[in-house]
Amino acid sequence: MALPVRDQLKYWGIAAAVFSVVLWFLGDVLLPFILGGAIAYCLDPVADALERAGLKRGAATAVITVAALILFVVMTLAVIPLLIQQAIALFEFAPQLFRDLQAFLTERFPNIMDEGSVVRTTLIDLGDTIKQRGGQLIQAALASVGSLLNLVMLLLITPVVAVYLLMDWDRMVERVDDMLPLDHKPVVRRLAAEVDRVLAGFIRGMGSVCLILGGYYALALWAVGLQFGPVVGVIAGALTFIPYVGAIVGGVLAVGLAIFQFWGEWWWIVAVYAIFQFGQFVEGNILTPNLVGNSVGLHPVWLLLALSVFGTLFGFVGLLVAVPLAAALGVLIRFAIQQYKGSRLFLGISARKSFFESDDR
Repeated sequence: MALPVRDQLKYWGIAAAVFSVVLWFLGDVLLPFILGGAIAYCLDPVADALERAGLKRGAATAVITVAALILFVVMTLAVIPLLIQQAIALFEFAPQLFRDLQAFLTERFPNIMDEGSVVRTTLIDLGDTIKQRGGQLIQAALASVGSLLNLVMLLLITPVVAVYLLMDWDRMVERVDDMLPLDHKPVVRRLAAEVDRVLAGFIRGMGSVCLILGGYYALALWAVGLQFGPVVGVIAGALTFIPYVGAIVGGVLAVGLAIFQFWGEWWWIVAVYAIFQFGQFVEGNILTPNLVGNSVGLHPVWLLLALSVFGTLFGFVGLLVAVPLAAALGVLIRFAIQQYKGSRLFLGISARKSFFESDDR
């Protein structure tokens, strides 16, 4: 006999409360395992493809591990230090940038840039604030990663967890499927498949788009000689998961820097603008349709809300679990709405009329 709905809600509510408490108190301890699980989830399709090519699961995992290790070494030695150095230099350069903007506005629009004007004072204060707060933000982030998250343990445990989970991923899915309640197994399987579709479309698909565009913007801006071009490209790529935001923020920042750096050489400014226009064309017509699909069912506003809420409640670990939880909640909410629209609470009198009419026939 199946449990009543009230008892089911009670048990699932207790499970959600226990999960929240564990995440609250053990978030930092669970971080390597959450990261390892996320990496294994993202790489599982690659391992499946290698298996279809003829490799066994262990060999496929070994190939992926070696490739990831090589990539990690290259990123650690060459890319990441450069990006951190350029980000700090960009924050340090901010006051000078705003002083140049002030001089430009004073020359072109002297009426709004008088001594003591609001615009002039705002530009000076904004530049100083970015220099002070931006540098403090980067230093605090680096310090928190080193102390709070225990960077050494993170780098040691996360790859090991990812390798073991990647090797046993299919068996773990089978075991979880075997433990599903028999009465609800078809519905749970359907909802789980929908959650997986949303996550695969967003994390794997949109993550690939962000990486490709970030690399393209960084290399293209570096090739034209734009100062701070690589870090601007990475920022634009990282924000691509929000439609148009990455291109707008990165484009405005890159074109603004190009105006001050290449003033008088308009072809370079046009080249920087063309880089972002081409990136938007490739994203909209090639990358997103092929890697993400038409819709992943995860609205950007819903995603930002989830990131804000879980990040505030559970810190960095909350940011990591925000996307899968947002996807799962979105699927469950759509399922609840579908059930509601088929219930007598929604149909009301029309449902009773339909029932009696069918009974009369």
